[in-house]
Amino acid sequence: MSYFVLDQFTRKEVRSLPLDAFTKRRIEKIMEAYTESKVPENIRNQIRMNYKIRGNNVTLIEERPAFRSDHWVQHDIAQFRLEDTKWKVYWRDSKDKWHFVDDIIPSDDFEKQLEIVDNDNRGLFWG
Repeated sequence: MSYFVLDQFTRKEVRSLPLDAFTKRRIEKIMEAYTESKVPENIRNQIRMNYKIRGNNVTLIEERPAFRSDHWVQHDIAQFRLEDTKWKVYWRDSKDKWHFVDDIIPSDDFEKQLEIVDNDNRGLFWG
């Protein structure tokens, strides 16, 4: 099953395929390893990394304890969208709107895109 989404810049329909089971499991393994290694164990009571997969979108999330509460607050760091067989990277603004990062070239290599976000040479994702 494929579906189409409207590209926000060109206003053209873009074919978007939901992740197949193999690709989804591969992405889960990559993200589990990444989120596990990103935060040292001794500060995981203060910050932790997580992710969620919805359709063909993978969202990288930072979590911190809420002030005077047992709950954790989530902050979306980046979103990776599989569109036309290429992974595109998006950042989220303060109004919770996602924006395509046009200077990160879409790639079929998910790990490459994750590495670019992790390095964050512009301070767009990690402040």
